[in-house]
Amino acid sequence: MSTFVSQPSPSEPAAEIGVIGGSGFYSFLDDVEEVDVDTPYGPPSDRIALGVLGGRRVAFIPRHGRDHRFPPHRIPYRANMWALRSLGVRQVVAPSAVGSLVAEHGPGTLVVPDQLVDRTSGRTQTFYDEGAAIHLSFADPYCPAGRRVAVASARDSGWEPVDGGTLVVIEGPRFSTRAESRWYAAQGWTLVGMTGHPEAVLARELALCYTPLCLVTDLDAGIEEGEGVTMEEVLRVFAANIDRLRVLVAELVQSLPATRDCACPNVLDGMKLPLELP
Repeated sequence: MSTFVSQPSPSEPAAEIGVIGGSGFYSFLDDVEEVDVDTPYGPPSDRIALGVLGGRRVAFIPRHGRDHRFPPHRIPYRANMWALRSLGVRQVVAPSAVGSLVAEHGPGTLVVPDQLVDRTSGRTQTFYDEGAAIHLSFADPYCPAGRRVAVASARDSGWEPVDGGTLVVIEGPRFSTRAESRWYAAQGWTLVGMTGHPEAVLARELALCYTPLCLVTDLDAGIEEGEGVTMEEVLRVFAANIDRLRVLVAELVQSLPATRDCACPNVLDGMKLPLELP
């Protein structure tokens, strides 16, 4: 079923929690209503699926589109985040496939990072690019409450996570050279991916809680000898872990706090914004 949604009633949001699926994570909810959402930034990556999970209203969007038509540097990040907020979403869970820059964090490792480094280029990474200078704190890019729940949910499900680490986001769509991998690792960074930025900062600009779940699918090219990373390898490892990742995301969604007591909801307090948020 597909319907058009511009903005839900504030008293009856269509969803409270958003899930942004990465490579190989194209379906999440059963018995869903699919909606098209209009945004000032064009259409999102795909129709958004609305459903209920453990009593929580959830919106799911495939980051790359269901047919994987959007490469990392072409994903409509602003439209995706705006669409989720317009549906009522205030907390976002973002699973993704990443490479590891640490030999001991091999394929199948789950990491809940606490830091981010931006090595992208040319991506629009703000909603506030005209009309006013809006400067937001981004020292800690992820919701601390969401991270705590994610780590606890993973442990409860029997999947011991790595708590903390730095995700470096590269432009893509190519993978890193060996020299780049070694340089990233030499900085003390933990993971490398292509989609965690500007997703996280756009969530912050919309006063959303954003919680990453990073599944390691490969050791990056400079970490071990061999042919380097391939897309086939990434998708194979992701597919092998997709069932327990879905279980974990479901547990996390149901365990997120009903009332947000973190700093995320108040990040825009006192600022005169150049646009009206949905």
